[in-house]
Amino acid sequence: MTDKTKPLFYSLFLKMCDKFPKSVEGRWAVDTTTKILEKLRNKVVVSCQPVAGGPMDNTQIIISLGLAAQSGGAAGLRIEGVESVLSLASACSLPIIGIVKRDLESSPVRITPLLEDVDALAEAGATIIAYDATQRDRPVSTEALVQRIKGHGVLAMADCARIDDGRQAIAEGADILGTTLSGYAYEEVSENSAPDVALLGEFAKLGTFVIAEGRLKTPRDAANAIRNGADAVVVGSAITRVEYITTWFSDAVAEASASPARLVKP
Repeated sequence: MTDKTKPLFYSLFLKMCDKFPKSVEGRWAVDTTTKILEKLRNKVVVSCQPVAGGPMDNTQIIISLGLAAQSGGAAGLRIEGVESVLSLASACSLPIIGIVKRDLESSPVRITPLLEDVDALAEAGATIIAYDATQRDRPVSTEALVQRIKGHGVLAMADCARIDDGRQAIAEGADILGTTLSGYAYEEVSENSAPDVALLGEFAKLGTFVIAEGRLKTPRDAANAIRNGADAVVVGSAITRVEYITTWFSDAVAEASASPARLVKP
């Protein structure tokens, strides 16, 4: 290359580079969205969120739960709290769906309601950031949250309760729709209610990656979700909340012991 041709070469090189996406820092960013979603497709994501204030609500225990889930075949983890996301991002190789939960006086929205939550989760190493995508009173618009998430080069997961939430999330650029808040937002259902398979089917028709989450208590529930349109499932309480699991068994045994159909020993 001669001195005369160098300027032309560099000019063409820069024009070509401008066609590639850049991160907010100006570094070249590789579009890994498809790769991440393919890692999760037809797989289980384990939510490692111990009962708040319970004996397992400890960062080291959360790390152990995450590593155990990875050993058992989990394709990803859903983790609450910046410290826990940071710790697990260093300890395991799985994609992490990061969230921050807050109890705000001015809004019922709890899951990643603030822009600073998004910034902190991205800095901690979350691969995907989930946010409350319901259209309720909130401190920051869902559109602003998605823009901030995508600005960090991270995937956005919309935790939805209704089909309209999903449609709006897609319009705003969300990469994933979750049934996470069905039965917990506009109206509440019993924890004993079945997973919202109907909403799952509606989401599947929208053409975006769909994760079933909420009240999946058995392997049969998880399999049924996949059969009804889920691309992946998130299972939490049934795997990582010992208090809940023990209560389910205790209640079942108590109910059976009081049943008139119980076998009576001679």
